[in-house]
Amino acid sequence: MLIEHIQKKETWENFLKEFPEKSFLHSWQWGEFQKSLGEKIWRVRINSGLALIIKVSAKRGTFLLCPYGPLLKDKGDLKYLLDYLKKLAKKEKASFIRICPIWKQGEDVFNNLGFRRAPIHIHPENNWVLGLNKTEEELLMGMRKNTRNLIRRAGRNADLTIEERTDLKAVEIFNDIYQKTYKRQGFVPFSFEYLKKEFLAFKDNIIVFLGKYKNDYVAGAMIIFYQDRAYYHQGASLRKYSKVPVSHFLQWQAIKQAKQRNCSYYSFWGIAPPDKKNHPWKGITLFKKGFGGELEEYIPTQDYVISFRYWFDYLIEKLRSRRRGF
Repeated sequence: MLIEHIQKKETWENFLKEFPEKSFLHSWQWGEFQKSLGEKIWRVRINSGLALIIKVSAKRGTFLLCPYGPLLKDKGDLKYLLDYLKKLAKKEKASFIRICPIWKQGEDVFNNLGFRRAPIHIHPENNWVLGLNKTEEELLMGMRKNTRNLIRRAGRNADLTIEERTDLKAVEIFNDIYQKTYKRQGFVPFSFEYLKKEFLAFKDNIIVFLGKYKNDYVAGAMIIFYQDRAYYHQGASLRKYSKVPVSHFLQWQAIKQAKQRNCSYYSFWGIAPPDKKNHPWKGITLFKKGFGGELEEYIPTQDYVISFRYWFDYLIEKLRSRRRGF
């Protein structure tokens, strides 16, 4: 069994290129971002696979997290990774291990090793993805008619502009829109410090899109470009001028930028599960699906219990999930 801790960015990123299904959440930059937040990380190669491991220290306890991973060519290597993680968890005094695989199938592999479904997901388990191997006109024709018409209408509106920026001031403007959005929608927001550090971690591969109507910024998005995908990871919009399709036009500009960068896919990030019609993400799901695309559905987030303290976390997370309608 090979267990290797990767210390060089080039080595890590070269290994990642061997996996067609991956995410920026396994990138070198995401690991550096977590370190800037004060978290401890490990970049591990296990036989045929890779795993970025993050020690998450919360008020109610500590756990080890593998975001959108592990990436394995042979799912049998999961057993060796688990053996490593159990020792690491005990050393770091973690009460459980949480793994968020981007596998389309294979939950039985986790079940056979003693994992259980997590009470909540850390990262979306249902993502909406648009393939970009089409012309701009073909992409427009693949959209919902109303979405396409709103984009074309927005393009004729001289008062509507979309800025594409890579400066910290743009993050400040986005944060202002973002904080106002969370107060309206009731989700748990990230802090400005979090958004700023995420921006700095991906500074060579991130654009802040800002939608402006007349003199007001009313929509924003932070788009991460990683290998062959663009990710709509952070977004916000205000109800002011709600009849003006600023957000639709902003997304279209981001999609076109992704094509210019030769991305194969544009990820709209998480949407509501298909079987939950009254999910809190119902509105944003309708918005994202309007651009065309398809669902990427992953197996549920998995937990491995290390200590009895896990059940305290489990109860809190289960209650939060029900309260939020997830």
